[in-house]
Amino acid sequence: MNKTFLAIIPARGGSKRLPRKNVLDLCGKPLISYSIEAGLKSKYISKVIVSSDDEKILQISQKFGADIIKRPDYLATDTSSTFDVLEHTINSLEKYDYIVLLQPTSPLRNEKHIDEAIELLNKKDANAVISVCETEHSPLWCNTLDEDLNMSNFLREEIINKRSQDLPIFYRLNGAIYICKTEELLKNKGFFLQENIFAYIMDKIYSVDIDDELDFLIAKEVFNLKRI
Repeated sequence: MNKTFLAIIPARGGSKRLPRKNVLDLCGKPLISYSIEAGLKSKYISKVIVSSDDEKILQISQKFGADIIKRPDYLATDTSSTFDVLEHTINSLEKYDYIVLLQPTSPLRNEKHIDEAIELLNKKDANAVISVCETEHSPLWCNTLDEDLNMSNFLREEIINKRSQDLPIFYRLNGAIYICKTEELLKNKGFFLQENIFAYIMDKIYSVDIDDELDFLIAKEVFNLKRI
């Protein structure tokens, strides 16, 4: 494949729901190491770089083989966007054809998934590919509630009494893999392009996105069950 791919792993030191989550020990290794190793084992990724404001994260990242870039303080706040971090990293390095965003909170995603997503991108001659998985529950069973908890018209009439297996399959973003042509990413300031963008479908067991302690425990249990 005559294209170059740069994997960027953004890893801020602060985390409110699960403090220091990027360096927490998950089955013997820091959480961030799983994303670094997946990127390094990919057949197609030219370089794996971790962007962080946190010295410990940078040290751990180097230990596991990633290149590092120290993120300036203005990109390490609660309001800093992922795109701003990516743009800073892209502008600090030589040019790559594609950017692969690997969030450190997806430790069950591995190099096989990354390579399959890149191969889909190549097969479709796509500008972007984003990973998804099936939703755990159909959004057709969901609605908002007023303050009085009234459930009148909570479900659409055509959904009532339907079995879940008879409903259409819905997919959600799983946060594991985002790939985009560099020039399109910079032009659109994000991965969600208006055209020539495709979904890479992953199994739910690989799609745990660690946001809080429950997610962390689920990921740990999956590893311990040796199901992956």
